Amino acid sequence: MARDGDKPAEFVEALAKGLAILESFDTTHPEMTLSEVARRVGLSPAAARRSLITLAELGYVGQHDKRFHLKPRIMALGSAFYFSARVDELLQPDLRDLVNRFGDASSVGALDRTQVIYVAHVSVQRARRAAAVVGARYPAYATSMGRVLLAGLDDATLNARLAQTDFQPLTSKTCTDPCQLRQEVMTVRANGYATTVDQLDYGITALAVPIRDPQGRTIAALNSSGYTGVVTPESLIRERLPALREAASHIAHEIARFPVLQSVLGG
Repeated sequence: MARDGDKPAEFVEALAKGLAILESFDTTHPEMTLSEVARRVGLSPAAARRSLITLAELGYVGQHDKRFHLKPRIMALGSAFYFSARVDELLQPDLRDLVNRFGDASSVGALDRTQVIYVAHVSVQRARRAAAVVGARYPAYATSMGRVLLAGLDDATLNARLAQTDFQPLTSKTCTDPCQLRQEVMTVRANGYATTVDQLDYGITALAVPIRDPQGRTIAALNSSGYTGVVTPESLIRERLPALREAASHIAHEIARFPVLQSVLGG
């Protein structure tokens, strides 16, 4: 959320609080008490209660005993973006082609501050690991797409994002050193691609490339991933990098035809 001094006069604080509450529910917090919601969002219990009552009345939040949870109506918000942005038409075909060719999984992601949001995803994988489903969000520092997206930022913005990042060891291999990560991002910027091994979860080896707008700005990232031990960063670069870059170029061309999607991905 923007600092108070950065907010326009028309900024609606109550709406911002309600959206923050909706975003506070995730896989590790599928249901919470009032005090847990208030603490997680940084609100007083009274303010959190008012927002929860409003969201419950609108059908986005439910309550069982003293614990609150999201209701299926919340999915309508995500599906509205999915269909209005024509994700299935513009992004999915290239992902399907990559998965048909190489197997495994392929995704498109966009940067939201310090996190990557998965905008489109196709997979033939059935492993039990971090789910790369549409709408999932993960720390940018721990994903190949996140590092590509960070590499597309100017230095000042990159430094600010790294300073805002809460580095957590998601596996024993996760890079949690800001200085080391910055060096990794500089290498990504120079190479034009990123690889990761077991950074987000064990068993994930991935390769990502940028998707750029006509002005050359990185507005999204495209990846291809497989099982660690079955694929290596070197094999992904050798076998998939040319196809990934070709798909990213085609997706960029498709996005350029629809300014709304380009604007959404570009932030």
